[in-house]
Amino acid sequence: MKRIIIALLTIITVSFSGFSQDEDQDAGSVIQTYTPSKLLKKGQWDIKWFNNLYTETKDLFGTNGEEQTIPRNSFFTSTVDVFTGVSEKGNFNVGLLLEFRSNAIGGRDALDVFSFDGERGTARSGFTSFAPAIKFNPIKSVSNFTIQTAIHIPLVDNEVEDGVFLDQKGFIFQNRFFYDYSFAGGDWQLFSELNTEYNFGKKLERDSNGTQIDGSFANNSLRLTPGVFLSYFPSSKFTILGLVQHSQLIDAGNDFSQDFTALGGGLKYQLTDVLNIETLYTSFVRGNDTGLGQTFNIGLRALF
Repeated sequence: MKRIIIALLTIITVSFSGFSQDEDQDAGSVIQTYTPSKLLKKGQWDIKWFNNLYTETKDLFGTNGEEQTIPRNSFFTSTVDVFTGVSEKGNFNVGLLLEFRSNAIGGRDALDVFSFDGERGTARSGFTSFAPAIKFNPIKSVSNFTIQTAIHIPLVDNEVEDGVFLDQKGFIFQNRFFYDYSFAGGDWQLFSELNTEYNFGKKLERDSNGTQIDGSFANNSLRLTPGVFLSYFPSSKFTILGLVQHSQLIDAGNDFSQDFTALGGGLKYQLTDVLNIETLYTSFVRGNDTGLGQTFNIGLRALF
């Protein structure tokens, strides 16, 4: 983890000294112009380091799906997404997605996810997956509609060890559909996303004690996650946003399905021509067979 942080800081430092944006980008800042639905030009690089902490003390796994209070569980996910433009026409990008997780359960403090102590029965951490990815514009006449396709390759041997879940064991085929619309005047922007994930994996197997011994809890399932984000720009370098997201896991092949809805908001600020920062908060307001927690997020993005 420390090596990733050092590498990112090195890249960002080099970017500060060696990059100036193209003149045709001056009409707006990066946070206005380069939404996830925009593609990079040939030779451009986009590096995003995003950190998500989900923590819960209530869930809906009780009798008849009723809400119940539980010992605190916390799940930290840190991702690094790297993309670059490879097409002369600026309509095709390639990338690599890396994921690190740290989970602390059983009533431990939410910030214990940063201890990385691997305490038996309450904590696990490690790199859990990587994914080669492509991003492209399928309709020339609609430049603000793009698709990102990735194959997530798992790095975990067991989803659950000593009662602690880390991450899915199966491969995931992911497609994300992005679209944005800027209102007249440029002060408001609407961004929408549909994330689809097909989860591969062996059928879940448990021993006589109910402990998972093989397979994945979400094998042969489809997860659909639509989301809508509305941004207001007091200035070109600063935005305030609100969001609503829904996630639906359909027939996991293990007689398990799940759904939840989250509401939230956040801020983005353009620190320099290269670097911007964002913070985000969400709350899980309803669902079935899910936790009812909150997420706290912070991310850095360098585009050069």
